[in-house]
Amino acid sequence: MTCAVGVIRVVAVGPALSSRAVGPRVPARVNSDKTLTRRVGFMRQFIVIGHDAPTTPDFSLDDIAGGAGRLDVLCRCVNSAFFLSHDIREDVRVHLVLGDEYTVRFEGSELRRLNPDERSTAALIRKALEKREEAIGHMPAESSPGVSIRRMGFETTLEEAARDATVVELHEDGDPVVQVEPPENPLFVLSDHHDFTDEEAELLAAAADERVRLGPEILHADHSITVAHNYLDTAGYSRY
Repeated sequence: MTCAVGVIRVVAVGPALSSRAVGPRVPARVNSDKTLTRRVGFMRQFIVIGHDAPTTPDFSLDDIAGGAGRLDVLCRCVNSAFFLSHDIREDVRVHLVLGDEYTVRFEGSELRRLNPDERSTAALIRKALEKREEAIGHMPAESSPGVSIRRMGFETTLEEAARDATVVELHEDGDPVVQVEPPENPLFVLSDHHDFTDEEAELLAAAADERVRLGPEILHADHSITVAHNYLDTAGYSRY
């Protein structure tokens, strides 16, 4: 189970619009008085660790829950990170760490073929894995618009993503999220159906700028992403 905790909030998912070209939106920045202004370069990032996730494309799209290392969990995280009712979030970047060997990155501003079903998201991941031999060193190999693969495990992915971000550790012993002002350029780190390993927990604790809890109950990773988005969308539950 993920260590993220919070209250489940359900959002309606409409048809995907990522196949069309859309211009960049300038996301909002939260000021000290929790008012919003527009800021170029604001980015929300999510790292999701898939401990049992496949590192080759040799898996069936018809059994991503049982035959692909619970890849369904990671697919739900991708969909929760990007989809609004009738749009996608362009100010979001998702890093899926697969078996601590590869990282598949989804870039919201460039995505064009993301659909709200888990199977098609798994197909994008499989297509990225088909390009894994082209990912040399830490150089990415793009597999489709907005999707690329890197030969990087969790430690390197965290280090790279954290360079221009505020790392937020979701923890049941963290400060209540309502008491923490929404950070600039937040980076949330989550696990799949497994807990973080001791090594992962130590790396995250060392990198974290904030340690928060989303609520009184433990949530699945994809639900935690939805709650985190709502917290940021409302400037810390102060603006609706």
